[in-house]
Amino acid sequence: MKMMRIPNSRFDWIFHSRAKRFRALILVFFWLLDFSLLGMAGTVTRVEHFDREPAHWEGINNRGTPFEPKTVTQDFGFSPSTHTAGGQRGEIGGLLHPAGEAAFYGYRLPVPLDWNQPLGASGRIYVATGANHFLLGFFNENTLNEWRTPNTLVARINGRGDYFHCHVEYASSRWRANAGVIGAIVPGERILPKELPGGRSYVWRLQYDPHSAESGGKLTFTMDGETAECMVSKEHRSDGAVFTHFGLLPIPKTWDSPGEAWLDDVTINGTVFDFTEDPQWDQKNNRVTYITKDTRPRFDFGWSPTHWAGGRAPGELGGLIFRGDCREPARLAAYGDRIGPLTLDSPLRVRGKVCMIRGISDSTASIGFYNSTWSLYSNPAQDQSIPLDYLGVNIEGPSSEGFYFYPVYRAHGDPSGYLGSGSGTVPRIYPDRRVHDWSLQYDPSGANGRGRITVTLDDQTCVLDLAPEARSTGAVFDRFGICTPWIDGNSVTVFFDDLEYTCQEEEEGR
Repeated sequence: MKMMRIPNSRFDWIFHSRAKRFRALILVFFWLLDFSLLGMAGTVTRVEHFDREPAHWEGINNRGTPFEPKTVTQDFGFSPSTHTAGGQRGEIGGLLHPAGEAAFYGYRLPVPLDWNQPLGASGRIYVATGANHFLLGFFNENTLNEWRTPNTLVARINGRGDYFHCHVEYASSRWRANAGVIGAIVPGERILPKELPGGRSYVWRLQYDPHSAESGGKLTFTMDGETAECMVSKEHRSDGAVFTHFGLLPIPKTWDSPGEAWLDDVTINGTVFDFTEDPQWDQKNNRVTYITKDTRPRFDFGWSPTHWAGGRAPGELGGLIFRGDCREPARLAAYGDRIGPLTLDSPLRVRGKVCMIRGISDSTASIGFYNSTWSLYSNPAQDQSIPLDYLGVNIEGPSSEGFYFYPVYRAHGDPSGYLGSGSGTVPRIYPDRRVHDWSLQYDPSGANGRGRITVTLDDQTCVLDLAPEARSTGAVFDRFGICTPWIDGNSVTVFFDDLEYTCQEEEEGR
């Protein structure tokens, strides 16, 4: 509370007798008490169950109409008459279209395998020129959900016109991942993939050795003698993984340009397929054409009649949330309630339920207190992902560790902060459709007056202290809800329900 200075002239007439002095002290005491209570009564808690679409919430670009839906065509599988990859007539492959909706064509392993068995496959592959983005390797049909899709040991082919890049990678059952590349990796700095010519066939081999002495296992992929290696960390291996199939699948990320690839003379754990006859492999969505709204960055979030987050009734907040891009107004989006002006001098609280459905690497979903003007301010800056005048929670990577649920803020200027994975205390969240209780509490008196944010997810808790100068530079929050960050990227699909959050008292009569 800020004390108001009382001019001396207001006391000159009072203090010339003891009786008047005593009476004046009583009056001043109650005046100051009224002032204090007024400050304490400045905020209240609002409850929103989303049983119906809230009338007073404001959406900005949250349904992404500037970005049109796209057509997806998947057309891959067994082909009896072609031999593009080499060998006799008969092969598998075709048109593979990257999309948010999973598709595959794969051999069902006789029994599901895990990290503890050696795994191997080999054959011939033809990679066409032009666009291409697909996976080749071991996967689990029940967990195909995103780019670093869990329960995978795969090679990733990424077309770049006349050439392509080749990565080898894995993801544990807990979405934790690692990768290698044909080329070089400068740890913590950059990837230097080798350009491999498209429009020709290669001999390839994928191997997993569970007994590598250096780590929890070693994954190797070769193409005509060019090799990529990836070590499985012991910690990631402890997550577990189960593989049900080997085969081809378009990268399950978001809509992108399709590409063509073919396989022949494939051997999987000693079983040989020459494809002179239909191998009767399992398939899903591999011969379809449809329209998708999952195209970057076509935001599709706000009120939803669904019931993922486990609220008291159908109806919730959330959907498909891409990262924003502050360089273009149409690439920033928000959906929030009008809560009146609040500042970093006010205690702020949120609690409710959350359910994460899907998460792509290099993505972020943010919920919290923001400013309807400054948090969506279009500008050329690309040095900060956190919007101006923002305090809330991020759901974010890095891909090597899956997804975290952590506090983040930025004042009206440079002071900002987030609780990174290196702290060792950040709550983890998984895109496994489980419902969680969560909360955020901002205490302006915490951290010796600097301000402190505490976030909980079920029984996980973490704390973030504001920078010493953050409160002095100021921030004004007039909305609560979902607001996109400022540097672009991929998407998270998440829902929230039964939310209780701080708002300004005079706004309660809206």
